[in-house]
Amino acid sequence: MIQLRLDTPKRECFIRVVCISDIHDQITKIIHRIPDGDILICAGDFTHTGSEEKLKEFDETVGKLPHKFKIVIAGNHDLGFQDDYSLSESQENIACRGLKGTPKGYKLLKNCIYLQDSSTKVMGLNIYGSSWHPLPGFPFYLPRGQQLLEKWNLIPTGTDILVTHTPPLGHNDIFNKENTRCGCSELLNTVEKRVHPKFHVFGHIHEQNGVTTNGETTFINASICTHALNPIYDPVIFDIPKP
Repeated sequence: MIQLRLDTPKRECFIRVVCISDIHDQITKIIHRIPDGDILICAGDFTHTGSEEKLKEFDETVGKLPHKFKIVIAGNHDLGFQDDYSLSESQENIACRGLKGTPKGYKLLKNCIYLQDSSTKVMGLNIYGSSWHPLPGFPFYLPRGQQLLEKWNLIPTGTDILVTHTPPLGHNDIFNKENTRCGCSELLNTVEKRVHPKFHVFGHIHEQNGVTTNGETTFINASICTHALNPIYDPVIFDIPKP
């Protein structure tokens, strides 16, 4: 799969989409590396703990970008975004234990379209976003199997661009520290057997930034940070024909 260079000229008959994910509070450090485009997509973890200060910083910073539409979903580190979050402190991952983030923090995103189990249509494209993932101890966690599948069953057919925080199984989903695949098999089956989106954008698994394809759907891990939270990876861009 050939990945477009960031300096690839825009083409008149195409929509340019720019993808980022897993910034972890560092939007101001990477803003100069975000190329121009029509749509900007962020696949979650734009903050590290969901603090109000960093939420506002993210929103104000992306608001200065020229992209006409900014599409955002939450990740497991965007604390406070899951309205019905109910894990006890003892059940939480040490990375977020005792932290509450900003309840309903998505309401602070004035310059973005926030998606959670919902769709938006921009420039003729149907874009669906969902934050659920199979990593215990964080917001938006659900166990693998039926519970996650029920969330993926909400994804409508006719979706052009699917945005999730977790990757599907087998596509840029190897966690380097353990060399194990962490993607969701139910999500993969949903993508390949029912929804058939043209593009599937995600993050969550750091150090797997890149593009793969199954011949029908292009899969994009747009993570910016390494596991050590160094923002060294570039955004990923793609062009899609205007409807």
